[in-house]
Amino acid sequence: MSVTVAAVRDLPEVRPGDDLAGLLIAAGLDAGDGDVLCIAHKVVSKAEGRVVELSDVEPSERAVALAAVHGKDPRHLEVVLAESASIVRERPGVLICRTRHGFVCANAGVDASNAGGDGRLVLLPLDPDASARALRAALRERTGAAPAVVVTDSFGRAWRGGQTETAIGVAGLTLVDDWAGRRDADGRDLRATAIAVADEAASAADLVRSKDSREPAVVVRGLGRFVTADDGPGAVALVRPRAEDLFGELPG
Repeated sequence: MSVTVAAVRDLPEVRPGDDLAGLLIAAGLDAGDGDVLCIAHKVVSKAEGRVVELSDVEPSERAVALAAVHGKDPRHLEVVLAESASIVRERPGVLICRTRHGFVCANAGVDASNAGGDGRLVLLPLDPDASARALRAALRERTGAAPAVVVTDSFGRAWRGGQTETAIGVAGLTLVDDWAGRRDADGRDLRATAIAVADEAASAADLVRSKDSREPAVVVRGLGRFVTADDGPGAVALVRPRAEDLFGELPG
C-alpha cells in the first residue's frame, strides 16, 4: 500500500464570490472517486466571503481591555470575541478559544496570514462540513468524479510544540478507523486504538505546501478504502464531548 500527495498548482488568489470548484478545475485538478482533496480553509472562507476589514470593526470595551494585556489590535480581538463561544485559556500574547463549531484553537481561527491584504482578517467558514459537501457536489456535477473533500486548518496541540493541520470540514471520508475489537500483529485484542484518518490526511497534505507557496489545494491518493459514497457526518463528529474534555475549561 502506498500514499501519494500532490499540490494543485496555479490556483489564483481566491476572492469573495469566486467559484472555487471552477477555479480548481481550471487549475488542472486531477482527483478521482477514490482520492481525497484537502483544501486550506482560507480559500474556502475567502470564496464564501468570510473576510473582515479591520477598518470596519468597532472594538468593544472588553476587546480594548484584552488588547492591552495581549499587545494586539483591539479590532482584531473584537473579531476573535465575535467568533468565540468561550475563552478556554489565555496568557499574554496567546488566546485559546472555543469556537461556535466546538473547535478549540488559537484566536478562534481568526487569522491575518495570507488574508489577501493588510488590515484584513479571514474567519473560519460558518459551517465547514457544509462547505466540504458543497465543493464535493460541485466537483461531482462538473467532472463526474466525487473525491472526498477535507477542509483543513492549522491547530496547536496540548502538551506538544508546533502545529499540525486538522480536518475542520469533511465530506466523503471515514473520520476515524476504529480498531477496537480487532487484533494487533501479535494477536492481542485492541480496545482503544482509533486512527484519526481525516486529521492524518490533512496533515499529510500540509507537508507538500508551505505558507508562502499559494498551493492551498492538495490531492491525497491511496486512501480509497476510507472514501465513502455518502458524505458522512462531517468533522463535527470529531469534536470531543465537553464531558470528556480533560484540557478545556476548568469546572466553575
